[in-house]
Amino acid sequence: MGQQETVATSLADTVREGIGAALAEVDADLARRYPGDPGTRQPVHTVYVPGDVFAADTLRSWGDQALAALDEHAPDADALAAVLGLPDELAADVHDRVRAKLTREPVEDLRIDFEDGYGPRPDAEEDEAAARAAALVAEAFRGGTSRPEAGGGTAAPYMGIRMKCMEAAVRDRGIRTLDIFLTGLMAAGGLPDGLVLTLPKVTYAEQVTAMVRLLEAFEKAHGLESGRIGFEIQIETTQAILGADGRATVARMIEAAEGRATSLHYGTFDYSASCGVSAAHQSLDHPVADHAKAVMQVAAAGTGVRLSDGSTNVLPVGPTAQVHDAWRLHHGLVRRSLARAYYQGWDMHPGHLPTRYAAVYAFYREGLEQAAARLAAYVAKAGGDVMDEPATAKALSGYLLRGLDCGAVDSAEVTRLTGLSRGELEVLTGRRSAALG
Repeated sequence: MGQQETVATSLADTVREGIGAALAEVDADLARRYPGDPGTRQPVHTVYVPGDVFAADTLRSWGDQALAALDEHAPDADALAAVLGLPDELAADVHDRVRAKLTREPVEDLRIDFEDGYGPRPDAEEDEAAARAAALVAEAFRGGTSRPEAGGGTAAPYMGIRMKCMEAAVRDRGIRTLDIFLTGLMAAGGLPDGLVLTLPKVTYAEQVTAMVRLLEAFEKAHGLESGRIGFEIQIETTQAILGADGRATVARMIEAAEGRATSLHYGTFDYSASCGVSAAHQSLDHPVADHAKAVMQVAAAGTGVRLSDGSTNVLPVGPTAQVHDAWRLHHGLVRRSLARAYYQGWDMHPGHLPTRYAAVYAFYREGLEQAAARLAAYVAKAGGDVMDEPATAKALSGYLLRGLDCGAVDSAEVTRLTGLSRGELEVLTGRRSAALG
C-alpha cells in the first residue's frame, strides 16, 4: 500500500486538479454527444409498404412470397449455394436458417409509407389511411413480436410510418398524417416500444429541429415523458451531406435532434439523382453513394445513432435466370454493405428477403469461430496469433450480438465457443455498464 508514496514525482496535485477542472466541460460534452451504442437490437433491414397497401396480413404475405420464390428458384441448399457462391460448409445451414426466418419472422422492420411510395392523395383519403395504419399497427403489437429464438407474433419487432417531409409544399400534410397516426396509437393503448418514425428528404438541420418541436408538443399533449419519441433521418439530398457553408450538415442534424435521432438512412435514388447520376448508374456502390455514406458513418460514430444503407431497384421477378441475376446483385450489395459496417438496408420486394438473410447469415456464420476464438483469448488473456485491444474486443462482441439478434447464430454455440453468456457479451460492447463477474 505504501509503494505509491515512495515513487518520485515532480508535479503537485494542484496541477492535476487544474487540468481536470479545465477539461470538465469537455468531459461532459463528450459524454453528451458520444454516449455509444444504445444497446438495443438493430434490424438487418427495413421494408417499405405504401399506406394504401398495408394490411393485417402484410408481414405474412411477404414471408409467403419470399418462401415461394426460394422454393421455385433455389429449392435446396445446393441450388442456393450455386446461385450466390456460398461456401459448401455453410450452404445447408444458411439455407435452413433462411427458410426458418421467412417462416418465423420474415420482416424485422416495417415502414408504412406515406411519402414517395404513397404520393399525393386527397386529404380525406390520407387521413383515413393514417388512422387505419395506426389501428393495424396497434393490433399487430398486441399480438406480440417474435425473437429469433422464438416463434409466433403478428408484429415485426419494429414498425412505424414514413411521413411526408418538412418542405413547404407537403409540410402540413406530413404533420397531420403523423398526428393522426400517433393519436390513433395513443387511443389504442399507447405507443409501442417498437415504434419507429422516419423523416425523409431532410436538407437543413432546422427541419430536424422542427420535428423535435413537433414531437415535444405531442408528448406534452399526452403527458408522455420528454424524449419518448425518436425518429430516423433520411439522407437523400446533397445538402444533407455538405451544406452551403462547407460544413457536414449531417453532423449538425444529429445535434439538432437533441438525442431523438435513432438512425440515418441513406436514400439511394434521390441522393444519386441530386448528384446528377443517370438512372442506369444509380446504385449502392456508386462513388457518390460511398462518399455520402462515409460522411454519415463518421458523423454518427459514437453518438448512438445507427446507419442504414439504401436499396436496389432491380427486382427478382420473371424467369429463373433473371431472378438469379437479381439475387446475385442484391446478395453482393448486402455483403458489401456489411463489410463496410452498414448492418441495415432497405428491401423493396419480397423476393429480396431470401438474399438479404442469406447474405447476413453467411456473413455472421463464416466469421463465427474466428471471432469467438479471438474474444475468448482476449477475456482469458491467453494471447494467440492476434493481439487484440479493448476496442477490438468490443467490435468482436458486437459482431456476435448482431448475429444472435437476427438469428444467424445461436446462444448455445456462442457460449460454447467463447465461454461467455449474452449478458457478458453485452458488457464487453458497452451495452451494460456492469463489470464481468
